[in-house]
Amino acid sequence: MNKRWWKEAVVYQVYWRSFFDTDGDGYGDIRGVIEKLDYIKKLGVDVIWLNPVYESPDKDNGYDISDYQSVMDKAGSMDDWENLLNEVHRRDMKLIMDLVVNHTSDQHPWFQESRSSKENPKRDWYIWKDPSAEGGPPNNWRSYFTPSTWEYDEKTGQYYFHSFAVEQPDLNWRNPEVREAIFDMMKFWLDKGIDGFRMDVINLLAKLEGFPDAEQPEKINYLGNNPGIHAYLQEMNEKVLRHYDIMTVGEIPFVTPEDGLKYVGEDRDELHTLFHFEVADDMPTWDMLRFKEIQKTWYEGMYGKGWNSQFLNNHDHTRQVTRYGNDGEYREKSAKLLATMIHTLPGTPYIFQGEEIGMTGVDFDSIEDYHDIAMKNKYEEEVGKGRDPQKVLEELKPLSRDNSRTPVQWDNTKHAGFTDGEPWIPVNPNYKEINVEQALEDPTSIFYYYQKLISLRKENDVMVYGNYEDLSEGDERLYMYTRSLDGVTWLVVLNHSDEAHDLELPEESKGAQLMIGNYGDTEKTVRELETTLQPHEARIYEYTN
Repeated sequence: MNKRWWKEAVVYQVYWRSFFDTDGDGYGDIRGVIEKLDYIKKLGVDVIWLNPVYESPDKDNGYDISDYQSVMDKAGSMDDWENLLNEVHRRDMKLIMDLVVNHTSDQHPWFQESRSSKENPKRDWYIWKDPSAEGGPPNNWRSYFTPSTWEYDEKTGQYYFHSFAVEQPDLNWRNPEVREAIFDMMKFWLDKGIDGFRMDVINLLAKLEGFPDAEQPEKINYLGNNPGIHAYLQEMNEKVLRHYDIMTVGEIPFVTPEDGLKYVGEDRDELHTLFHFEVADDMPTWDMLRFKEIQKTWYEGMYGKGWNSQFLNNHDHTRQVTRYGNDGEYREKSAKLLATMIHTLPGTPYIFQGEEIGMTGVDFDSIEDYHDIAMKNKYEEEVGKGRDPQKVLEELKPLSRDNSRTPVQWDNTKHAGFTDGEPWIPVNPNYKEINVEQALEDPTSIFYYYQKLISLRKENDVMVYGNYEDLSEGDERLYMYTRSLDGVTWLVVLNHSDEAHDLELPEESKGAQLMIGNYGDTEKTVRELETTLQPHEARIYEYTN
């Protein structure tokens, strides 16, 4: 298997507006990231993924870009950004930027020109269609954030296409001028010295020929993986990516392992690795059997041919200990178990800010406290149908993106030490019990457990390149699997439940050494194969074959 630095990396995602605020405006900023770099470095990660800092009206928290080559005031200045890059590199870490090129803001000069008239040279930079024969939208497609992908423009009498919010018109990737403009922008950042891109919904660039009506418009999978997408990415690789020693990770919804390999196959010259969403999309709550099935099919589809990513939460998904663990009585043990799993399964592990101290989701009382545009639009749509507002709110709370967007909890002072001002979104009320300061003072904290996991991964290739075998198929609570490489085997045993469970370890593990565990009194050597795992207990053993 080809060794690459980005396969061995551990990535830490910085959602900067909720990270640390240095100027008191209630928003985190680039200087706040710089100020906390030593904290990130202490964790042991290699790569920082920075969410979009580009100029933006901020309708979708920076994913609606109005200028790709400048920095929004909320985040800071280009000088601040240059300083961040230098400081990251000075600490022997790498910085990858968010690449958002499926759509722009409706305030982007390209779109302002495009919508100005049908004759404008940039009209074809976006997707415009006449009304249907009945006088409505050109088809029945639904967008991620609204009931239709189409928005009528009074001035020119046509509809423009948007996969997300009305304020986020999709670029027309069929137009070679659009592609060249995007490639030039990518070179602008790469020539500044960044270390790669996380590519936002990159498989949505190609649209279905003819825009036919969908049989099941609510499924929206017709938005992605359409004919032409691989030609675009191969052109991007040929003209831009292959000329730099970088990491590329594509956000690729609606994808199977077979399709995924087309994006990241080592013989494909497209991307290095991907985020798929089978876990996030298929498992609103924890489902051990489904999770094992997903891991198995992706391993079998990718091992030795392409590279995967491992994550359970990010800025779009509820914090993992709340959604997939136990954020009550067993919060600490559960957080450590989930970390053990993510850092030992095949692929590059991602840590979302605050995950390393076991931050939890939120339960705000009012829709006014939520900022997530997708949630707010859905709330208005459902309430508009005459439904009870409180019931709608309770339904939408668990998977609201704001669960992961509340400020990082640095200490137990006002606003969790995040800001001297009024935070842009309320701080989780549990910050007095859960915060960085407390975690750093406790040698048994979740933070130091993550630190040790990351250190083990750096020192043991078996965690990165080893093959994977599930020894616990069919068990709904226990997960036991091996990673093996060059005569060394790591055995991972996890009890993902609130009750203790008996377990028989494999015969060959007799004499195995405990590498890490989340209960302090575990025996360091396997003497008996029959053992009992405590609630949310995780262990990793090593033995040689």
